[in-house]
Amino acid sequence: MSNWSLPAKGGHMEAQDGIYYQNMTTKMLEERLKKNDVLLLPVGSTENHGPSAPYGEDTYLDTRLCELVAERTGCTVAMPVWYGSHPYHHLGQKGTIMIPENILADYIAYVLAGFWNTGFRKIIIVNGHGQDYVIPLAIHTFGKKWQVPGIVLYTHFWNCAGSEMYTKEKGGPYEEPFVHADEVEQSWCLELFPEFIHMEDAIKVDKAPLLPPGHINTSAEDGAGPIKWYNAFGSCGMECICQPEGVIGDARKAEGEKAKAGVEKTLDYLTKLVNDILEKYPAGELPPIEKMTQRRREDIEAVIKGPNAPGGRHIYTLEY
Repeated sequence: MSNWSLPAKGGHMEAQDGIYYQNMTTKMLEERLKKNDVLLLPVGSTENHGPSAPYGEDTYLDTRLCELVAERTGCTVAMPVWYGSHPYHHLGQKGTIMIPENILADYIAYVLAGFWNTGFRKIIIVNGHGQDYVIPLAIHTFGKKWQVPGIVLYTHFWNCAGSEMYTKEKGGPYEEPFVHADEVEQSWCLELFPEFIHMEDAIKVDKAPLLPPGHINTSAEDGAGPIKWYNAFGSCGMECICQPEGVIGDARKAEGEKAKAGVEKTLDYLTKLVNDILEKYPAGELPPIEKMTQRRREDIEAVIKGPNAPGGRHIYTLEY
């Protein structure tokens, strides 16, 4: 496990310190792309997380992780997608902002295209919210529409952390399985952005399953059942009816120390992923054109040059 020094307070969103794309000038960006053309794209949500945690929790989970990886690797972080998609059982929950799946997928696909056109052709989407059924659609929408060489990968912090998201009986640090705004998720918040958490207001709210156990997997995908939680309708009660408080589980049990190993495992993996991509394809290099597209080579070479280079064109000149 690497030695990570986690921030005691505050992130980088308003700092011009070489972390966030939106805070860079064109000159800064040109210099960055010569050295490192990997972009981290945090995709989060705005939703009810109860009386002790912020509505932007899922997004801050992403951004704080991405900031730390960027500090260590020299990659760039995009300002996050603040509004996400939600499964049926989130419908109507007060404070939760729901974006339809097809709209979000198209939106992210065009964000990917814009960054590709800018020069970031290696993009890692880091998700902190349960919209795993949408982001793959966005990636393949981008790929099919523009058919350009590049790398777009998607991961979730709970997949990176693996068994460090599990309960003690399965080798993890937690007493109860991860669901939402509970012991697990709030522990991560305490480790990554404690300034936003009010443990004095933490509560416990019971789950509302509608099926016997052994079928539906948990949020941490710990093998509790073969059916992923988002591949189900009618497996649990609606939050606005059963958990209007915005918590499912016991947030009172949250401790930052419980999340420490999982956070560091996630940071280690994301750092390795960035470095492995750059080792295989250094800044400015891409996977072979002939292996990724059957578009005319001259068209692909032109958009790779970019819209401002002699003989170059922008990505939107490619036909769908």
